[in-house]
Amino acid sequence: MMRRYLIAVFIPGLALLFTGRLALAHHAEAAEFDFKKPVKITGVLSKVQWMNPHIWFYLDVKDQNGKVTTWGFSGLPPSVLVRKGITKDTLKLGDQLVAEGHQAKDGSTNASAGDVTFPDGRKVLVGGAALFPQ
Repeated sequence: MMRRYLIAVFIPGLALLFTGRLALAHHAEAAEFDFKKPVKITGVLSKVQWMNPHIWFYLDVKDQNGKVTTWGFSGLPPSVLVRKGITKDTLKLGDQLVAEGHQAKDGSTNASAGDVTFPDGRKVLVGGAALFPQ
């Protein structure tokens, strides 16, 4: 009797513990990015962080005076991008890319990535921002 009780309580409790951790590990894009502030940035790829839960890539953007501003874009998880044919080698430092997405709510030069246009003209969804209407 006691053994059944422990199993009945322990297993669901353990399941809640693990699912709770997963829920905290991930966030909603709407919490961090403003879907009323679409951005379209053209710049030179200067850095790629290929890691979970989302990749980050950075574009250096020059203004008319030559001043460089770096924009960071949060993309999809690496495993999802690989299934779409995008690997670490696809994102080549020094390439000029056009990234579309939504700016961070704090007004910084960070954004949620949507579509990225590569130098060869390919347009690929690399983040969840493109799923939201602009």
